[in-house]
Amino acid sequence: MNAGELAVRDAGELVKADAEAALEFMENSRSVATRRAYAFDWRIFTAWAAERGITSLPASPEAVCTFLASQAELGTKVSTLGRRMAAIRLAHTSAGLEPPTASGVVKTTMKGIRRKIGTKPTQKAPATSERIMEMASHCPDTLLGYRDRAILLLGFAGAFRRSELAALMVADLEETENGLRVHVRRSKTDQEGAGEVVPIIRGDRACPVEAVKEWMNAAGISEGPVFCRMLKGGRVGAERLSPHSIGATVKCYAELAGYKAAEFGGHSFRAGFATSAAEKGASIFRIMDVTRHRSVETVRGYVRRAEEFKDHAGAGLL
Repeated sequence: MNAGELAVRDAGELVKADAEAALEFMENSRSVATRRAYAFDWRIFTAWAAERGITSLPASPEAVCTFLASQAELGTKVSTLGRRMAAIRLAHTSAGLEPPTASGVVKTTMKGIRRKIGTKPTQKAPATSERIMEMASHCPDTLLGYRDRAILLLGFAGAFRRSELAALMVADLEETENGLRVHVRRSKTDQEGAGEVVPIIRGDRACPVEAVKEWMNAAGISEGPVFCRMLKGGRVGAERLSPHSIGATVKCYAELAGYKAAEFGGHSFRAGFATSAAEKGASIFRIMDVTRHRSVETVRGYVRRAEEFKDHAGAGLL
């Protein structure tokens, strides 16, 4: 191999390395949860294609249309279908292929699906302050009960996402005279990891600060994850609790309190805090200081719900 051929080969290797580096940066621009969801969606599509002897990469627009229609018939939500389209698009662009999702027939198919099954998201019921305290009253006086009570009260008081609670470390908690400063290292709206601080105020009827301290003292937790898995025999494990388990905890105590478990989940903390704060007359911007919503319109929805019967135009008409 002469010098010219070596130069061409080296240039080719550099281009390949640059392309791989670019792809890695593209992937890192998405959250871990998003990448995991896309991988799951892509597996569903490839499995569907394999069962029918259809090529998944590259996939034809007609194949994607058929896939979307079959998924819609199974009851898949429009928002989930949109994410699966994004996964298919990413798989093709990452391979240097034209994405079939850009085709007009695919867009028309999605438009028809939206018209038929609707796009309104199914929202979880708000775990308001009264509901949270009722749910927390069912936590037993055991290590598991102390942990779950701390999850419920802290989750509500900080309007936390379940992923944020699962990721909390002891080093993220800073107790002050007025309450607790919780350092959130990364969140759904802070994928670059700039970090945020959520102030947790002490409670008069049910104190989230004391609940967290009671759990950590009883469990002997002084470092590592704040919320850990429980092992057989009621022992505390070293592994952090998963976001899914935190959502399941909310459902469990909602059912014990007499509510429909299916209507509650991890998002109930945020919806409950915003609704309760609005009922107490807190301003949208003070609510956003805790919930960290980026959209005023999103919070305005909770305020409207809390005030929908206040000064009603129909009051006294019947």
